[in-house]
Amino acid sequence: MHALTMIDFLTRLAAGAGCGALIGVERQWRARMAGLRTNALVATGATLFVLYSEAVGDLGSPTRVASYVVSGIGFLGGGVILRDGAGVRGLNTAATLWCSAAVGVLAASGRLPFAVLGTLAVLAVHLVLRPAGRWLDRAPAAGSDPDAAVRATVHLVCERQAETHIRALLLQALAGSQLAPIGLRARREDNGDTTSLRAAVAISGPVAPALEPVIARLSLEPGVHDLHWHLHDEPEPHPDRPRALA
Repeated sequence: MHALTMIDFLTRLAAGAGCGALIGVERQWRARMAGLRTNALVATGATLFVLYSEAVGDLGSPTRVASYVVSGIGFLGGGVILRDGAGVRGLNTAATLWCSAAVGVLAASGRLPFAVLGTLAVLAVHLVLRPAGRWLDRAPAAGSDPDAAVRATVHLVCERQAETHIRALLLQALAGSQLAPIGLRARREDNGDTTSLRAAVAISGPVAPALEPVIARLSLEPGVHDLHWHLHDEPEPHPDRPRALA
């Protein structure tokens, strides 16, 4: 095993950092949580760890260090995965950080063409498969009824004096989203100062995009104290838990 020269060290380090930065440019352009600097630092860190093992001259050390890098990136990726209602955000960002570390390991081991190919593959996944994923989301599932509707309920609590105004805004917002309520119920809360309004609607297609404009419009009203929606086959959020305003 030949000794790691300064030229080799700088070349591999520059390749690892550059490939990570290239991946980060696409992420920052998409306004994701982990952008240019984060991906560049992840790739640089992975490169430096493997370069250290190369510098000490242990033949088996680079492979062991690479396995430790993979484990360490798992903890870093877990920090960018967030719970968002019934879904999860940040999985693509965590996977991208993992790929940036892999690119850094390739660059540190001297496989610079492979590192470049790995970078191009990551970029291709984001740039080429993104439109394909959106098309699949819009395409109806095999055997499913595209006109099948699901029932959801918009629930809000408003000041009693503003009940008439808020009710009119609720119906107007639903009409603006081309949703017709199939049920509307008003109930005075125990304190007597607030009123609970519930509007049940039937929605064909994705639920969240249909109800987000309604929630966003009503959340601007100062008389609204609580605002959320839920599907009829899901349990209603507990009163002590935070409610979604947008």
